Amino acid sequence: MSVVIVTPDDYRVIRKTIQHLCAQTVKDRLELVIGAPSEKQLGLIQSDLEGFHSYKVVEVGKVRILTDAKVATLAESRAPIVAFAEDHCYPEPGWAEALIATHRRGHAAVGPLMRNANPATSLSWAGLFLHYGCCIQPVLSGHCTNLPWHNTSYKRHLLLEYGSELSSMLIVEGILFDDLRAKGHTLHFEPAAQTNHVNISILSSWVRHAFWGGRLFGGMRARKNNWPVWKRLLYVAGSPLIPAMRFYKTVQKAREVGKGALLPSMIPALLAGLIPHVVGEVTGYALGAGRAAERYSYFEMKRYLHVVPGDRAIMFE
Repeated sequence: MSVVIVTPDDYRVIRKTIQHLCAQTVKDRLELVIGAPSEKQLGLIQSDLEGFHSYKVVEVGKVRILTDAKVATLAESRAPIVAFAEDHCYPEPGWAEALIATHRRGHAAVGPLMRNANPATSLSWAGLFLHYGCCIQPVLSGHCTNLPWHNTSYKRHLLLEYGSELSSMLIVEGILFDDLRAKGHTLHFEPAAQTNHVNISILSSWVRHAFWGGRLFGGMRARKNNWPVWKRLLYVAGSPLIPAMRFYKTVQKAREVGKGALLPSMIPALLAGLIPHVVGEVTGYALGAGRAAERYSYFEMKRYLHVVPGDRAIMFE
């Protein structure tokens, strides 16, 4: 399996994730493919990579849109399975082995169980439940319609079939999931593959991330599906229902997984994310995505700037 990870800065930003990849039970079966502005800027510590099947550095230039850099890095991978890793997500030792084993059953995409790597704030918990509620315990292994964005593994040849469209499919991964299922492929959630995700924990970053994520989703959804003006307007008119439905599902999920005690502090954080997200989504339906891909990427590839000091310490400990 190839593990693709991108840093817009240097090796220090991704080192903790690399250390967790070093602890994988099947480390010798992993190809590590690192995308960076340049090999010189990366400052790779080669001793950290001993024991992997192989590794490669791909020079992608200045990273403005994360998925563009991911696709360029993916193109240099060689394994039949590709897993995307993040600088703020740390897999447990059995993560890779479980993904590889599940892929042998023929699934197009396999996603892991998501855990909270920075559980001290209500904003972090709100982020985990809003973005990854579909993949938090207790959920049984099996076919599904959604998987963790930015943290899913795929059959490499299926991704490459999208050609020049792959970056735009990956940037709103739900569109990619829908397209794979429409083509008869299956998505599979595998709770034996577990990873720990650092979520945004600064309020101003949380609100901006939600708005740009919403605009990106709305704009790309309408464009990819070639929505006529009347359908865009219909979704704009129905927009007040979107946060209400997501709020209800998130609260139910929190209770289901035994985190109901967090709800009194988490509800304001949920609203602080849901409201700007729907404003962004409506903007996307009406005006398109604009520069949302670049703005959204800033929060995804520089996560250390968007967490409180205690959470930043977790990322660089």
